[in-house]
Order: sequence, then structure tokens, then C-alpha cells
Amino acid sequence: MRNALRACSHPEPWKRGPVLTALALLLGLLLLSHAAIPDVAGVGSLVENVLPWFGVLIPALLAAALWRRSLAAVTALLLPAVAWTTLFGGLLHDKSHPGDDLTVATHNVGAADPVPTARTLAAAGADLLALEELTPRTTPTYEKTLAPLYPHHAIRGTVGLWSKLPLSGTRTIDVMNYGPLAATKSAAAKLPENRALHTTVTTPDGPLAVYVAHLGSVRLMPRKGFWTASRNIGAAALTKSITTDPTSRLLLLADLNGTWDDRAFTGFHLHSTQTTSGTGFGFTWPAAFPMARIDQILYRGMEAGRSWTLPATGSDHLPVAATLTW
Repeated sequence: MRNALRACSHPEPWKRGPVLTALALLLGLLLLSHAAIPDVAGVGSLVENVLPWFGVLIPALLAAALWRRSLAAVTALLLPAVAWTTLFGGLLHDKSHPGDDLTVATHNVGAADPVPTARTLAAAGADLLALEELTPRTTPTYEKTLAPLYPHHAIRGTVGLWSKLPLSGTRTIDVMNYGPLAATKSAAAKLPENRALHTTVTTPDGPLAVYVAHLGSVRLMPRKGFWTASRNIGAAALTKSITTDPTSRLLLLADLNGTWDDRAFTGFHLHSTQTTSGTGFGFTWPAAFPMARIDQILYRGMEAGRSWTLPATGSDHLPVAATLTW
């Protein structure tokens, strides 16, 4: 201890590694103020979608600081370490608790084989099962395979909801043609309105508004940056529908093509089941090596009991499930 104190009292260790010290401080500021990063060329959104992964830079910088014997850099690393722990430390422990009035699941089925996928999802025991990226070829198979367990279902284009409880008032939500320019588009120029639906589930405790959505894709382009225009249009359309929905209990089952940290979804004013009742980050994409949770179960007017990912199905997304209670 005396040797360590003696070393710290000398000015030389504090002068070493100025670049490492600056990088540590910049990393901490990025984590603390990511929402202030301008979304020019989608940079702000891109940073927020990979925000947890900035944590891997902390041990890398620490190793470099110890190698350089830079006390300044080691001290500066306290800022990003505290910032990352504040943002994501709460996700790491098990937050599940009793409560399972309703079990729900959602899955972007993609190119997965419909029959085994349907059986895998049904085995989760979900009362409500949402599927995204349905096709004219696969939809009849899902309908036939899931029919014995789910007497009620609603399909609008590429999204569908299978339910053990009655459904009513199902309608399509246009998440592709929204905003001030949508009215100026010709019918030929408009994209298909088939990626989101709203329906009402009749439960023993009253109505539950359920939204199923698959927002537009995002693209990382060398010249244009992180392209999020289509996804953001859908997020705005969903925000309007959700915030004006008078139903006290509401559920959104979706492939958002963005993580819950993304600024595009701040207007939802919903809770994430993974954040409130999961363990860890619950990454869902890509299924082979999940690095981001873009498949979400979001809610209001209820409490989440547990949130988890289901086994891979052959899709490039992992299915997710959660239990909720009134």
C-alpha cells in the first residue's frame, strides 16, 4: 500500500497516457449524453442501437492504461464505468416475479419452416402469439398448424395475431405511408399497408388493445450513413395510434428494427418487459449471434412477471415471450 501511495504521489504516472485519458473521458461523455448526438445521417440512432456494446471498450482501455501505467487514464475510466453501470447494470440481474395472468410471444418468422416453427412457438404456452413477416406461401400453414390451440386469429398482410381469447375490431395500421408527404403520394407510389394491425382482445378483466407491427428496415450505407427513414415513419404512425388509444391496458408485439434505446421510440410511453422483468439484454438478432434486441414486447396498464427468449427456429430472429398480470 505504501508503495502504491508513493507511486501515486509522483507526477510522472499522472502525465502518462494523455490519449488514453482523453478517450476514456470521451467514452464516458458519449454514454452520458448519447441522446444529444445529432441524428445526422442516422448517427444518433446508430449509436443508440449499439450503446451497450460501448462497454467492451472499458476493459480494453483499462488494459492499455495499466500497460502504460497511466494513473490519469485509470482514474478517467471511472466516468464511463459508472455511466455504463447506471444505464445497463440494472438489466443484468433477474427481475422476474410471480404473475402470469397472460402469456404472450412474438416472432419474426422470416424464412423459417412454418410447421416446426409453429410447434415451437405453441409449446411456449402463449395465450397471444404474434407473427411478423408472413407470406402468402407460409400463412396457410401457420393457420392450419396453430388452429387447434388458437381458435381466434387475425391477419393483415404480413402480420398476424393468434389468440386463445376472442378478438374484435381488427384493423390495419398504415406504418409505411405516414406523415405530411403521405397525402401527396399517388396510389401507385404508396407502399403496401400490410405491416401492422390493431385488435381488441376480450379478457376476463376487460378489453386489451393489442398492436402487432413490423416496422421498415434500416440500412447501414457507406455514403448515406445509417438509413432509418422507413423505420422512423412507421414509429411515428405507431406513436400516434398508441398515444391516442383510450384503452387503459395496451400491448405492442413487434419487430421494431431498432432497440428500445433508439430515440425513434421515445414517444411510445410504454414499458419493455425485458427491462422490467427480464434477465440480461435479451438480444434477439441475428439469431446465430444475437447482438441487439429489436423484437419487443411493450406494454402499459399491466405488470410484467417474466421476459425471456425462446429457442431458435430457423429465422434470423429469436422469438421472445413474456408473462403479464393485471
